Amino acid sequence: MASIFSRIVAGEIPAHKIAETDDYLAFLDVMPTAVGHTLVIPKKEVDYLFSLDDDLYMGLMAFAKKIAPAIEKAVPCRRIGVAVIGLEVPHAHVHLIPLNSMADMNFNHKLSPSQDELAATAAKIRAQLGEG
Repeated sequence: MASIFSRIVAGEIPAHKIAETDDYLAFLDVMPTAVGHTLVIPKKEVDYLFSLDDDLYMGLMAFAKKIAPAIEKAVPCRRIGVAVIGLEVPHAHVHLIPLNSMADMNFNHKLSPSQDELAATAAKIRAQLGEG
């Protein structure tokens, strides 16, 4: 069975997309630890980050590096934190999390934004990428 992220890539499940290429997708986490918490994934379904081939892995990191400054401009924060846990969804992904304190990286504390709030945050980040 396809992972939830593969179903997002296929358009079967809606997502608040930030940016997309042929190989990668960035979208908001629907249960974020902080406003602007973004997931960056390869479209190819591979369970474990370190099982990605070198080109896909390096491309994923380069794509995340492009997204992080846009989040930082759109969401007031001290910096963007990066986390890779890999246990919650069997599809390699990187968390980009706006940080003002270490508490913002607490995966046991989740926010519950509305769909309208998520849409507004995604629009702000996309505007910083020039992708409105």
